[in-house]
Amino acid sequence: MEGPSNGGMLYHEVQESKLCAVHCVNTVLQGPFFSEFDLAALASDLDCKERQMMLEGGSGAGLVPEESHNVSLDGDFSIQVLEKALEVWDLQVIPLNSPVAEPAQIDPELENAFICHLQDHWFCIRKVNGEWYNFDSLYAAPEHLSKFYLSAYLDTLKGFGWSIFLVRGNFPKECLIASSDASNGYGQWLLPEDAERITKSCNSGQRPTHGTRQNREISDPSSQFGEAEMLLEAEDEDLKAAIAASLMDSSPAPAPAPAPAPEAASAEVGTSENENNTTSEENVSEKKPL
Repeated sequence: MEGPSNGGMLYHEVQESKLCAVHCVNTVLQGPFFSEFDLAALASDLDCKERQMMLEGGSGAGLVPEESHNVSLDGDFSIQVLEKALEVWDLQVIPLNSPVAEPAQIDPELENAFICHLQDHWFCIRKVNGEWYNFDSLYAAPEHLSKFYLSAYLDTLKGFGWSIFLVRGNFPKECLIASSDASNGYGQWLLPEDAERITKSCNSGQRPTHGTRQNREISDPSSQFGEAEMLLEAEDEDLKAAIAASLMDSSPAPAPAPAPAPEAASAEVGTSENENNTTSEENVSEKKPL
């Protein structure tokens, strides 16, 4: 029986700038295999090929875009770049909604890795040593996912509009672990128990603030269900406030308060009579001769 890969350790990268695509690729591979410069070179190569195809297709030179479609100025990469990077390691990236990926839609536990993308954020969900983990770079450590939660979590991400890709092929079995931090400066090796301790510590306090505010809002690996609930509650509160404001603007003047109940009226009358009697007695006592 084979021992655990990488000595049972988990490789995780923490968000740096907008390099989540780099972090995503490396956590799929479970090692610091690529830097942003490597992915930038792949993006440049793809751009050149795309321009060449456009020119060969009859497009004029003036119509060929100069800007890159595969990497932004702040370091966000396209899915094509991630595909090319993983192809180097004989891995295939497949949209989860494609017919080829139908078995993974039914039972994702049988697979090994998923790539998730929304707006400008990428992260990886990966099986390591038989256990599933969320390697989102916005958080300080990979978060363990139970087999049941894996399927529910993927469904929730799809409901939130995330694009999900299946990764298949021959994943690297081992990566040389440096005695210090990972070679690209972003990564760290963690034992599963250390990752669990860090995750619990973060969950009990405030989540780390890596990445942009927008990215933190769209990617919360431990509370997608809670986030949906909070959004619904917030929408309900906004709706209630809007309805209340509308009613205040359009409602008629308030009706007069109803007359007091008979018993209450009697009590009030009784009180008045007692006060009158007391006043009369005081007046009489004042008129008595000395």
